[in-house]
Amino acid sequence: MRVLLSTYGSRGDVEPLVALAVRLREVGAEVRVCAPSDEDFARRLAGVGVPMVPVGPSARALTTAVPPPTAATLPQRAAAVIAAQVEALAVAAEGCDVLVATGMIPAAAGALSVAEKLGVRSVSVTFQQLTLPSPYRRPLAYPGRPLPPEVTDNRVLWELDAQSVDALFAEALNTNRASIGLPPVDNVRDYVIGDRPWLATDPVLDPWEETSGLDVVQTGAWVLPDERPLSAELVEFLDAGASPVFVGFGSMPMRDAADVAEVAVEAVRAQGRRAVLARGWADLALADDRDDCFVVGEVNQQALFRRVAAVVHHGGAGTTTTATRSGAPQVVVPQAADQPYWAGRVAGLGIGVAHDGPTPTVASLSAALGTALAPGTRARAAAVAGEVGTDGAAVAAKLLLDSAG
Repeated sequence: MRVLLSTYGSRGDVEPLVALAVRLREVGAEVRVCAPSDEDFARRLAGVGVPMVPVGPSARALTTAVPPPTAATLPQRAAAVIAAQVEALAVAAEGCDVLVATGMIPAAAGALSVAEKLGVRSVSVTFQQLTLPSPYRRPLAYPGRPLPPEVTDNRVLWELDAQSVDALFAEALNTNRASIGLPPVDNVRDYVIGDRPWLATDPVLDPWEETSGLDVVQTGAWVLPDERPLSAELVEFLDAGASPVFVGFGSMPMRDAADVAEVAVEAVRAQGRRAVLARGWADLALADDRDDCFVVGEVNQQALFRRVAAVVHHGGAGTTTTATRSGAPQVVVPQAADQPYWAGRVAGLGIGVAHDGPTPTVASLSAALGTALAPGTRARAAAVAGEVGTDGAAVAAKLLLDSAG
């Protein structure tokens, strides 16, 4: 079986495909991954021996571009992403048995269009449920297109969401579909979701409530056990004192990165703790050279999180899942998109704290850490860690294999 896995987005969009690719290869499939042309994505896939097809511009460059996207500029950016998907996947998907489409809506729409053109079976996957219509919650809002505050009926809001998606992405998608001889799509969101989308999240951390009209397959989160050792210098730091607090914001650009790093370190120190600071896409750095802090770049978070007292992070799906599986209490400082949702899930489960807003102060973050570091929170985090599944990628690989056979 030949499988093409496609995405366009941040590290959180690529890392699950690494896990699925490895599991598919273990059951005899031939796998390739289409992902943004960032060097760190290429290194990660090369490290597990999975071929990568680079697609489009660097995701990091696009994410950290100034100014950030608006309602006026987002369609332009989406058009470039869709065109890159169509161009690259038209070649990469030739001869495939199945295409797995993930990532931002325009990227997935482009990938699914190529599969449609080639007659290749496709599966649409999301790593958070907030793009799946549900009467139980509101949709996400897009830049420059806020949801009307006076509307409280979730069904109406989801209709407005479909209109927003079409306004932002339909013209670019249908122009590219016409270029390969396909008819236009009149509802981009529902085209991407399809009738049977896959939800690659853990049901303990992210329970899906069944709803009519959508047959959601929840596989569990796609996580690959990370066997990479921590550096000798990091191990020496960890061994030199009490467990530190990890602070990192992943692929978030963080406009005031210097201030955020300084605030975070001071808040950790206010709790009498040492800190491990992750650079991330914001290039966080220390403001002083005191020996109670250590800066990391690329690191095995699975191993590191098992050795820290708490994890302060942005609330990406992958980081939230890894921290939850590690049993470390969390402080989630959500920045955008689905991150407030994950912050709410962490707080709701009692395994950490949802910070109020994206910009912490020393006082607000120190108070949140005080709650996260309390014995009761740690005990609850350890209990929930034992309930989280570890085989989501294997489940997904078996589903793909069985459906092909």
